Amino acid sequence: MVAPSHHSLKAHISELWPVLARPPLNAAPSSSQLSLGRPYVVPGGRFREVYYWDSYFTMLGLVRDGRSDLAIGLTDDFADLIARYGHVPNGARTYYLSRSQPPVFYLMAGLTRPEDPAGAYARYLDALRKEHRFWMTGEDRVKPGQAYRHVVRLPDGSLLNRYWDALATPRDEAYREDVALARSSGRRPAALYRELRSTAESGWDFSSRWMADSRSLNALQTTAIAPVDLNSLLFGLEGAIAKGCARIRDLPCVGEFTRRAARRRQAMDRYLWRGGPGVYLDYDWRRETALARPSAAMLYPLFVGAASRRQAERVAVEVRAALLAPGGLRTTTIRTGQQWDAPNGWAPLQWIAVSGLERYGDDGLARDVAGRWLSTVCRTYRETGKLLEKYDVEQARPGGGGEYPLQDGFGWTNGVTRALLDRYEPDRDRGRDCAAGSPEQDARTTIP
Repeated sequence: MVAPSHHSLKAHISELWPVLARPPLNAAPSSSQLSLGRPYVVPGGRFREVYYWDSYFTMLGLVRDGRSDLAIGLTDDFADLIARYGHVPNGARTYYLSRSQPPVFYLMAGLTRPEDPAGAYARYLDALRKEHRFWMTGEDRVKPGQAYRHVVRLPDGSLLNRYWDALATPRDEAYREDVALARSSGRRPAALYRELRSTAESGWDFSSRWMADSRSLNALQTTAIAPVDLNSLLFGLEGAIAKGCARIRDLPCVGEFTRRAARRRQAMDRYLWRGGPGVYLDYDWRRETALARPSAAMLYPLFVGAASRRQAERVAVEVRAALLAPGGLRTTTIRTGQQWDAPNGWAPLQWIAVSGLERYGDDGLARDVAGRWLSTVCRTYRETGKLLEKYDVEQARPGGGGEYPLQDGFGWTNGVTRALLDRYEPDRDRGRDCAAGSPEQDARTTIP
């Protein structure tokens, strides 16, 4: 049902926070839920529990709508999960404990004190260091050309990371689908189950990024890949820990994590950067080759500040040529029918792109990506009265593909859209132009 025409997009998002918020949860012993001591926010639709990386992008909108209480509550809940389990699970369910998701906790911590992120890192330092240990477990035992859990040691001795799940069984949340796929795949079931689970840890479930043939779930090889996005975020985490340690004057810690970040950046430059095409690419560490599949993950090094200015300029050229669509940023250039492939675009990737491009001074392309995305979100909101999980950015309409129907709600779309409206409409509430049922108008015309 279309929302009332007087509801601007900003007002609609503000009204959604109480709908998506949940009170503290004391889980029953027989429940699959994990207890959470502070209020939290769910994505919406079929997703009835808190999810890890969703929550950072949701928080972008919470803090701009004056709901810092919920943002701090989410961050404290995740710090408590790290204290209890050693990492933030994929979601707040017992069956998610075997894996995490992209490590954005340090970004969440920074949002709790945007005027003093180093102070926030110091406050959450124990949790940040413990999460880092989770991702680096086994670094002291893994040999060149091998991997252990999340750690990959390259032939030159440097370290990168991969996505990896501790179990090799069907996912509880998709048991029937996983068993059916294993039966038809011709692969050893346990190996395929591990790949399915590890791909779920990436958050990009599913995408041609992880497929040996770029087409089929049967060919998932996520554990063989050192991905651009994960290693960028861990570079950011290592820098955040160094800043937090500097605040409390722990100089040995500052030195250790400054060196870790520098070594990771060097490894990223050697294995993930391809100067010929001028692009960051995922790396198949088993076959010792870059995977020539451009994706929006190439913007993560810009987002975290790991790219040089020249690298950022080259990435921007590739973004314009391969990823920029009429309605926003494509996830990949390949069509597979999976939801993390073309023609879909996703709110978190728009934010990563816009923030990364702005960081390196490409305000024009950043504004273009944001404008195209807001146009798509606004047009769909006018037509449906909803904010959706994903969008087809080639046709500027609701997205599709994947394992389940399109969901509305939707936490990270709300958060990113609200943040982009705030960034590009600072002087007056032009979100009124996106009122459901209002005359057709391209939202790009509202961005000065």
